[in-house]
Amino acid sequence: MPRFRTRTAALPALATAAVMLLCSCSAGAGEGDAAKGKGTGGAPKSGQRLTVTLGTAEDSKGPAPEVRGAREGGTIKIANLKDYSHLDPQKIYAGEGYSTSLLWGRQLTQYQVVDGKPKLVGDLATDTGRSSDGGRTWTYTLKDGVAWEDGQPITSEHVKYGIERTFAPGFELGPTYWPEWLTGSEDRTAAVKKYGGPKDGHLDAIETPDAKTLVFRFPKPQSDVPYMAAQSSSSPVREDKDTGTGYDTRPFATGPYKIVEHKQNQSLTLERNPHWKAETDPIRHQYAERFEFTFGKKILNTAQEVLNGRGDGADTVTTKSEVPPELYAEAQRDAKKKDLLVAGSQGAYTNDLYIKNSRVTDPEVRKAIHYLFPREQARQVLGGPRVGDFATTLSSPAVVGWKKYDLYPVKPTGDIEKAKEHLARAKNKPESLTYAYETESPQDDRLAQVLVDAFAKAGIKLVTKPLEPAAFTSEVFRGDAPYDLWISTNSVDWPTPSTLLPDSYHSKLDALANGIRYANPAVDKELERIADIGDARQKADALIDLEQVVMKDVPVVPFLYTGVTQFRGENIGGAAIHPIYGSIAAAGLYLKKS
Repeated sequence: MPRFRTRTAALPALATAAVMLLCSCSAGAGEGDAAKGKGTGGAPKSGQRLTVTLGTAEDSKGPAPEVRGAREGGTIKIANLKDYSHLDPQKIYAGEGYSTSLLWGRQLTQYQVVDGKPKLVGDLATDTGRSSDGGRTWTYTLKDGVAWEDGQPITSEHVKYGIERTFAPGFELGPTYWPEWLTGSEDRTAAVKKYGGPKDGHLDAIETPDAKTLVFRFPKPQSDVPYMAAQSSSSPVREDKDTGTGYDTRPFATGPYKIVEHKQNQSLTLERNPHWKAETDPIRHQYAERFEFTFGKKILNTAQEVLNGRGDGADTVTTKSEVPPELYAEAQRDAKKKDLLVAGSQGAYTNDLYIKNSRVTDPEVRKAIHYLFPREQARQVLGGPRVGDFATTLSSPAVVGWKKYDLYPVKPTGDIEKAKEHLARAKNKPESLTYAYETESPQDDRLAQVLVDAFAKAGIKLVTKPLEPAAFTSEVFRGDAPYDLWISTNSVDWPTPSTLLPDSYHSKLDALANGIRYANPAVDKELERIADIGDARQKADALIDLEQVVMKDVPVVPFLYTGVTQFRGENIGGAAIHPIYGSIAAAGLYLKKS
């Protein structure tokens, strides 16, 4: 599934299109107006619907709107359990990684967040792009004054080289849209047969008529290029600074900070980039003098230090981890600690019970599983309402054109009798099913037991298969993997439906993409028709309508529109969950006292 693991005159249909985003309130924005939801650090009240709009060329100019109450100076400490798998911009493929890399990296476009509301604007580019030829040609112009950390100007050739790298060996696990779209290929494997990266010379599909202009020529209409241009894979890379595998630990900076030291799995230190110009950047700030990341400490210990203000706790924040369940209830009872919790919607993420359709082939059995699934009990084990609202749709309310539907209404506690009715209609009622899950915490074992008990009430033995987190994805997403069910959190790669059904539900996709092995010839045919739609709004509407056709087959069981609750030290201001990337946005943080 996609892993997020998120409109100029060229796209008039989306100029007024809404990305409906349900956002919980976010505490800890800081003092003054920022804490009340004003300025870029704030967040809306719980349940408020937000609208993602496409910014204009004027919106794309810098500087970024000020976080009210923010001040400059000091060192912000970010404590995360694990180091980043990738810092190379063409390899980053996770929401929090995207968000935090904004400290040192810039893209063609990016999301500006004001009062918790996201707007797509030009970042390195003067706008979000100009399309022609029915969406097959897109043109971008770079801003004046954008520079690398050594002061050299960023050019169109640097952006082109960065995108060309996505074709090269070693970049297989990053986003594959540039290779596929630019070559008109079904998948990356086919794309790299046509062009293998910089070693093959220049890619003709990207033209750079001068140092500030990029022209992308796609074989097929591509309506979502402005969103793709915001992904980290759209970052420039200078060939003379490309150190190969070394670039994955210390990329050359274009943002407000530069990496001065990186001790893998231990620490990451950033300092101000003197060549970054605020007047070119509508997204980022440069409030703190330094950022010091530490990795390896158990998150329970970090949270205790932060919530109790011990040691460096007051100046510390986490951008990856959530509040441990054992501390959440305590924080809710203590007003001072509660104020240090930072909560919000986790971007466009959903959490679902996945059914391997190639193993559970009978739709009646899949419907029975839908009614058996004890959503209320499962959510309670995971942390209660704070982890998300119950879902009834495949996509999140955070995508363009989203429609609320509930094809098979069921109580949150499940409906055993209804499940038995569908099992009675099944041609082959299963005596047992296998449930695979990651063993990261005791919650995972408790959740497995909740499911075992629920399935037993319908006469199905659920065999649990605990897997090590590092092996979970490779094990479950094998075509021949012997697992029937698993729970996973997934997302679209940007806030339109274009990367959900096309990239996960076509029968021709491999097991890594279509992990549940869903296959419906009518859906395949409709996906192929929709692929040629050049109008963004029409394409979004068609995909949302098709979603309900898919969900009649019950390929998955919707569970949650996920929420996230992180924490920040008392001295940390500007802490808010990024409405697209789903974690605390580091680029807007400041110290109240330094």
